[in-house]
Amino acid sequence: MTNTLYLPEIREMLANNDKAGLEEFCTALHPGRTTEFMEGLTADEIWRVLQHTDAVNRAEIFRYFDEEKQVELIESQDRDEIAQLIGDLKPDDRVDLLEDVDSAAVDQLLPLVPDEERRDILRLRAYPEDTAGAVMTTEFARLSETLNADEALREIGRQAENLETIYYLYIVDDEDHLRGLVSARQLVSAIGRSDQTVGDMMERDLVTADVFEDQEEVAAKVARYNLLAIPVVDAEHRMLGMVTHDDIIDVVREEATEDAHRIAAVDPLEDGYLQTSLWTLTWKRGIWLTVLFFAALLTAVALEQYESIRDALPWLAIFIPLVISSGGNTGSQSATLIITALSTGDVHLRDWSQIVLREAMMGLFLGGFLAAIGYVMASIMLGDSRLAAVVPITLVLVVLCGTLTGSILPLLFKRMGLDPAIMSNPFVAGIIDIVGIVIYMNVALWLL
Repeated sequence: MTNTLYLPEIREMLANNDKAGLEEFCTALHPGRTTEFMEGLTADEIWRVLQHTDAVNRAEIFRYFDEEKQVELIESQDRDEIAQLIGDLKPDDRVDLLEDVDSAAVDQLLPLVPDEERRDILRLRAYPEDTAGAVMTTEFARLSETLNADEALREIGRQAENLETIYYLYIVDDEDHLRGLVSARQLVSAIGRSDQTVGDMMERDLVTADVFEDQEEVAAKVARYNLLAIPVVDAEHRMLGMVTHDDIIDVVREEATEDAHRIAAVDPLEDGYLQTSLWTLTWKRGIWLTVLFFAALLTAVALEQYESIRDALPWLAIFIPLVISSGGNTGSQSATLIITALSTGDVHLRDWSQIVLREAMMGLFLGGFLAAIGYVMASIMLGDSRLAAVVPITLVLVVLCGTLTGSILPLLFKRMGLDPAIMSNPFVAGIIDIVGIVIYMNVALWLL
């Protein structure tokens, strides 16, 4: 079987009921490549193809389809067959998937799923969304600390068929309290040494995640300690599952996408861009645009309060865009840097004084640099150095205000338990627009 198989050939094999060809197609390639060749097939055709392989490989191929196609297959195919497929999926994958399936279909499917898998699904679905419990898998290697290496390897061989990974082997007692960890490499290295037990070689000081811990914090732990997986425990330190590195990648991608949306003042999308309806997309963008619109109205109100100054000094209007854009852009830079640093764990709330001091100094440096350029340009345009002095003084103050606002507001939101990304660039820019107008006009009043 080569990679040159096209849809017409797959459909021809289906039409001719070519069992041998379809079996080879399902097994000859990597499951991800197999799904690529089936793009363009209907849900019915895909399911017919998947009937020509064993249950384990069927589940492996299925997991490489995009989420929209997976949901379509689950909702459209025979309930008994789909229930068996769901039972063969990884615990965390099937729970995530069922969240997007029509609730009526889920209600029909759950009673048909094998008992053990159904109980596991219900248990994982009970954990709040975006917590460690919601993304963990309950399939992990359990060992007793009294086993020696040879006995432990035999036990892992017995469990391996149902495990997602055996990089880390967790040592638990009879009540599943987490005692320690050994790696598969440690066990292999200790083969033949019957006097050395798992308890002798296990690592006891483990990094763990609480089952209700936010998934973003779990991802930060995995990244910080360079882990392949992290055990998830309850309040009594009983091991409930583990979050593997592939789930962490999904979490990081999801959180980064949400932050990117919020930084652009868009309510995060639950589905892909093309899968989101126009009405939903309009609402998620429009609600924040409306808020920003009213913020812009406040800028107009601020300008109106200084009408007499603008009438007396009409040239002030020339530099309004320069002033507010400099402050807004600077504030947006600071907000982006701080939001990103908070997300990656580079800074913490306890660092607030150092952050504010650094941003204040940065505001003075940047403001002074822009002020020098602004003063030269204003002097040339106005032909009066005294009048031109309004511009550089304003720029220093506005840029300083921008760096402080852009850094303090995300920290404040974090302290309040909110997502710092909510204080996005457009909001910071909107605030600085109003403050910039007030500063600009008052500097003109004071100086002139």
